[in-house]
Amino acid sequence: TLTLTLTLTLKRGITPPMKIGIVSINVGGPETAERMIDVAEHAEAAGIESLWTFEHVVVPVDYDSKYPYARSGKMGIPPEGWFVDPLISLAHVAAATKTIRLGTGVNIFPQTNPLLFAKQAASIDVLSNGRLTLGLGIGWLEEEYRAMGTPFARRGARFDDYLAAVKKVWSGDVVEHESEFLSWHGFKSYPTPMQKPHPPILIGGTTKKTLERVVSAADGWYAPSDSQQELEQGVAELKQMAADAQRPFDSIDVTINWRLGKHPDALPAYEDLGITRAVVMLGATGESDPKKAIDLIASRAGL
Repeated sequence: TLTLTLTLTLKRGITPPMKIGIVSINVGGPETAERMIDVAEHAEAAGIESLWTFEHVVVPVDYDSKYPYARSGKMGIPPEGWFVDPLISLAHVAAATKTIRLGTGVNIFPQTNPLLFAKQAASIDVLSNGRLTLGLGIGWLEEEYRAMGTPFARRGARFDDYLAAVKKVWSGDVVEHESEFLSWHGFKSYPTPMQKPHPPILIGGTTKKTLERVVSAADGWYAPSDSQQELEQGVAELKQMAADAQRPFDSIDVTINWRLGKHPDALPAYEDLGITRAVVMLGATGESDPKKAIDLIASRAGL
């Protein structure tokens, strides 16, 4: 029987156990939909702890916004690239799997309808028997916000308000939430999530404000980089913020996107930093076949 947390059999022991995920199961072309179930089942059988998605509702043909994770300032996927909706993708694979966790890495939270999001997330958590993890971010693509009909300005404040509001929805209590962005009064929304008080929430990003949100309102940090130097700086800052808030650092789930092909032997160093999960980018393994990529990941991680 697979457990949700898997120990890496490296030369040095890892305590607590490192968790290994894969990303992204929902991005590519028509083959993405055709093979999604097969990839999910193969990953679960190989001992992978979690499956993750990326999100963009649209990819503009041209955009002035700067993608923050590439020197070019552009995403590495064309407008015709498939981004199958993350929540629908996770619901799809939930029905074909039993133990593997299901994560969004990350969803652009402030541009969505938060009440619909709360309903969809709770529904997936119930239908998957409590396997959902929600990675959330504020986003960077102003043109996408514009297409979604949501102001790009004050998206950080909107993120904070939406997160506080959806937690009220997930509580099962009568919702009362009046703010600059929302006016919710006198209703309940069921089902509530199976995980209590709600699915784990990881906040993605690199800014100081992101880390502050992690400490004050979330269960973990989704770090978009696997650079040793950047992680050392981010983790040190996060540890200090947690100490200042009198929150134990080991209560914070630190997840990274690991480019195995670029940093093949980095897991021990990540473990030393307190990283709790390494999510391997399938496209950065050097294998074009996702199942072969999963086998490579499992072998390198000692699963």
